[in-house]
Amino acid sequence: MGWYATLWSLHAVCGSCSDSLLLLYRRKSRSISPRRRKSRSPTPRRRRSRSATPRRYKRQRSISTSLSPIKRSPSTGSLELKNVTEKSKKDEEEKRRRQQEAELKLLEEETAKRVEEAIRKKVEESLNSEEIQMEIKTRLVEGRKKLIDEVAAQLEKEKEAAVVEAKRKEEKMRKEKEELERMIEENRRRVEEAQRREALEQQRREEERYRELEELQRQKEEALRRKKQQEEEEKSNQMKLLGKNKSRPKLSFALGLK
Repeated sequence: MGWYATLWSLHAVCGSCSDSLLLLYRRKSRSISPRRRKSRSPTPRRRRSRSATPRRYKRQRSISTSLSPIKRSPSTGSLELKNVTEKSKKDEEEKRRRQQEAELKLLEEETAKRVEEAIRKKVEESLNSEEIQMEIKTRLVEGRKKLIDEVAAQLEKEKEAAVVEAKRKEEKMRKEKEELERMIEENRRRVEEAQRREALEQQRREEERYRELEELQRQKEEALRRKKQQEEEEKSNQMKLLGKNKSRPKLSFALGLK
């Protein structure tokens, strides 16, 4: 509430200062303008006196060179005088307008300085007052409390975000670990399967080799058996042949005795 009352009082002071300064400026401009007109009024008369020379020259030339009427020269001179007078008035008005603008600008600058100084003094007085000091202290306490609450809320948010991030990383690590274990198990299973297949293939080759060896052994034994049988048959045949050879002479001898 103290701030609002201070601002309203400053606004009232500034408004009254600006109104009084503008009123003073208007009175001053009214009092100055007639004297300027009086002081600068001889200027058109001097210009009018200059314009008389061409007018006499034209009149003399018209009389000496031709028979034209004399009324034409005064009309031309009056027109020129009118133009000069209007131009002089315009120049005077333009000069007066520029001077008034400059004075108004200076007045506005002075007014702004005074208003700024009044506002500064009023603000300093207001700031040095006990009510404003209490208000500032209250605002500082409230601002400090608000800042502490905001910092605490921000820290809580960051803590929650850190917990969420930690859980996310933990879940990611768990999934990566499970994926690694699955890959290791898959590789182990593949290695075991390859080893089992290799063992089966080795066993099959060994069994086949064993069967080949057994077949060779059987063939050798069969060959030995046949050879032995053949030898026995040959020996038996030889024995038979020998036996027949021994029995024949006896028979012949016996026949010879008869």
